[in-house]
Parts: sequence; C-alpha cells; structure tokens
Amino acid sequence: MSERYSGFLAAAALALAVAATGCSDSRKPATSDQQPAAAATGGCYVQGDRSKLADRPSPLDSASVALAGGTITVCYGRPSARGRQIMGGLVPYGEPWRMGANEATTIHLPFAGQIAGVSVDSGWYSLYAVPQTDQWEIHVNAVPRRWGIPISDEVRAKDIGSGKVPAESLADSVEMLTITLDKTSPSAATMNVSWAGTRVAIPVTSTR
Repeated sequence: MSERYSGFLAAAALALAVAATGCSDSRKPATSDQQPAAAATGGCYVQGDRSKLADRPSPLDSASVALAGGTITVCYGRPSARGRQIMGGLVPYGEPWRMGANEATTIHLPFAGQIAGVSVDSGWYSLYAVPQTDQWEIHVNAVPRRWGIPISDEVRAKDIGSGKVPAESLADSVEMLTITLDKTSPSAATMNVSWAGTRVAIPVTSTR
C-alpha cells in the first residue's frame, strides 16, 4: 500500500470519527491551547442512544483547553433563545439552572484544582448555576452522569461547594448558549458562559 493511499485512509477515518459525534464547533479555529470541540464530545456522557444526538434541538457540544498537567474539558447542551426572554424569564433568577440543556453540564479536570474557588480532585463533575442579575452562584456537584433536571434536594445534597462570579451584560445578544475555555496562564483558564445578553467567567485553576 502506498504512503499516499495510507495517508488518505487515515484522514478519512479521522473525519468519520469526528462526524460520528454529531457535534461541531465553528466558533474559532483550534490553536495549540484550544482543542477541537468535535473531537472531545466523544468522551461526553450521553443518556440514551448516541446515534439520536443529531435530532436534538439543543445539540451536544464541548470545549477544551490544554494547561500544564493536562486538558480541561466541558460538555454541555446548547439551547437557543428563539425570541424568548432568557435571564429572568426562561431562566428564573434565584433558582438552580443546569447551565445548558439535556444532560447536566459537566467538566473534567485531569489534575487537582479549583472551579469557581471550589477545591476538587481530578475527575468529572457536574455544574449548575443559581443566577442573579449581577452575579451567578456556581455549584460543583459530585455526580456527573445524570440528566440536567430536576435539580432536586437529592441532587443538591451531592454538591461539593459553590462560588460566586459576576454577571456581565453583553452589547450583542448570543442566540445559542456558548461555553468556551480560554487559557489565562499555564495553570489557569476561564470558562466563559454566554447566552442572550449575559456572560459570566468562571475561573478554573490547577493546584498541582
């Protein structure tokens, strides 16, 4: 088999593997720090038949960023505003919100660190928020493999801790919920959550 043909088969296999996730991320090109989201979604928890992901109105997506010690990954569903009032409407103030759609929003740290100031060991965690007009309370939960709602007393009993982050008003509305991970230092990143007219930046750091 020629080297050219072998290379063609390898590229085709990679393309099929990415397509099979049913997800894509065209928001920005991948850099050495920002990893392709489509490649990461294969590791995201899916409840039910993964082959049905393409039928969801709120698609599964992910974001990842490489820090010293490993790569942080976030998995989340992406609902759209569709003309609805989001903050203070579809997402009521003062009540727990899964910060996404479908399965719980999850984050994986390959090292011990902090999420919104909450100390965690390496591993997968779920996240949810309690939004207010000027700040969100970010809850880190020990159970990652679950549907995002209800956020019941039973679910909240598994919280590891919570931290508060300021909420920022956006000049331009974001139609589809978007989460990015942006490197701020070799050992730190921000998890930026943007939807409709609001954005929050959640610090994620390594303590290794």
